[in-house]
Amino acid sequence: MLLPIGILQMETEKDSPPAGNDIEAGQPGHGQQHTVERVFERYLWSTRYFVLLGVICSALSALVLFIAGSLEVFQVLVEYVGVGEHHLTHERILIGIIGAVDFYLIALVLLIISFGIYELFISEIDVARTGDRFGGVLDIESLDDLKNKIIKVIIMVLIVNLFQRVLSMEFSTSLDVLAMAVSIGVICVGVYFLGRHVT
Repeated sequence: MLLPIGILQMETEKDSPPAGNDIEAGQPGHGQQHTVERVFERYLWSTRYFVLLGVICSALSALVLFIAGSLEVFQVLVEYVGVGEHHLTHERILIGIIGAVDFYLIALVLLIISFGIYELFISEIDVARTGDRFGGVLDIESLDDLKNKIIKVIIMVLIVNLFQRVLSMEFSTSLDVLAMAVSIGVICVGVYFLGRHVT
C-alpha cells in the first residue's frame, strides 16, 4: 500500500506549479506599478522649481528696498548740505538714516529667504561657498535654520523701528520716559536670551 501513496505524491508535485512561478507571474504587475510610481514621483519632485518664483521675487524686492534706503540717505544728505533756511535737526537726520537702516534690514531678510529657499529646494550656491567667506550666511540645512535666521533679523528690524519711533516721540510726562525705559529693558533682555539660545 505504500507504493501507490508514493506514486500519488509524485504526481501531485508534478501537477502543482512551483512557488517561484507565482512570484514571477506577479512580477509584471508590480513592475508596472513601480514604473508609474517612479514617473509620478519624478514629475512631483520637478514641481520644486516653482520656488524659483519666490527666489526671484524676494531678490527683486530686496533690490527695491536697498534702492529705497539709499534714496532715503541721499535725500537726507542733500537736505543737510543744501544752502537755505530749513536746516535739518539731529533728530531728523537720525530718523532718516535709521529709516534707511530699516529698509536694509528688511532687504537682508528677503535675501536670506531667497538664498535659503534656493539651497533647500534647488541646489547649493557653489560660487558663494568657494572661498568659505559666506558660510555663516548660507549655513542653512533645514527650514528651522532658515526660520531662525529670519527671526533674528526681524527682531533687529523691530528694534530699529522702535528706536526710530522713540526719536520722533515727544515726552510730556514721566510715564512716557518710564515706558521708554521699560521697552528698552525688555529689548535688552530679549536680545540677551536670543544670544544665549544661539550659543
